[in-house]
Amino acid sequence: MLTVWRNAEATVSNIKPSLLAHLSLAYGRTIMAEDMMAYIAGVMAHPAFTARFKADLVRPGLRLPITGDSELFERASSLGRELIWLHTYGERMVDEDAGRPPGPPRFAKDGPTIPRAGTIPSTPEDFPNELRYDAAARRLFVGKGYAENVSQAMFDYDVSGMNVLNQWFSYRKKDRRRPIIGDRRPPSPLSDIQPDHWLAEYTSDLLDLLHVLARLVALEPAQAELLEDILAATLLENEQLVAAGALGTAETAQETEEN
Repeated sequence: MLTVWRNAEATVSNIKPSLLAHLSLAYGRTIMAEDMMAYIAGVMAHPAFTARFKADLVRPGLRLPITGDSELFERASSLGRELIWLHTYGERMVDEDAGRPPGPPRFAKDGPTIPRAGTIPSTPEDFPNELRYDAAARRLFVGKGYAENVSQAMFDYDVSGMNVLNQWFSYRKKDRRRPIIGDRRPPSPLSDIQPDHWLAEYTSDLLDLLHVLARLVALEPAQAELLEDILAATLLENEQLVAAGALGTAETAQETEEN
């Protein structure tokens, strides 16, 4: 996971000051660490990036195309701010004027909802243990309850190959046991201490997650178009950045590349 800051006081950036200084000169305005992190999210955090660079991603390390166009940088940063806002459930990159208020995001039009008929039962005997999807009805079934207005893309959404909804549900369903792999220690008896029924907060959490997924999916076409525009325009090549000292010394840049 990429983080903006290296310390709890948020005073030491994970983005090289020399790179920020170089980009500030290139774009004609001050580029802050948050701007660069938002750019990274806007360019890389979507399926089109993975599909485009699938062969390269076999090698460890992320390789970021950095645009030489200030307008493209602004587009990517703007998208990235919304992504980070979504990923943090409205805790970071808050800007009400830009439509990013504090608190869990919502998909305004035809967003996910749990109707009265789809209420997830809270009785012990109906504690859900299965998550399934009905594509024709656009319904996500949680045991005997369900959420409506859930797209296939939302149901399939994954991060690094891990399905988000299945992972989320695995920590809240009735049977939370996990297989012991290899010589891993057996789970602690403390893991058996859990609610005996579906909690109301689980339903609230599910709706929050579905709204975030809906908005993430809606942003993907814009991110895919942006990536193509960036790759078709002038890029700041690694050799240029090294020569300009934007990545520190040549030795430091080499070490970064190797790591």
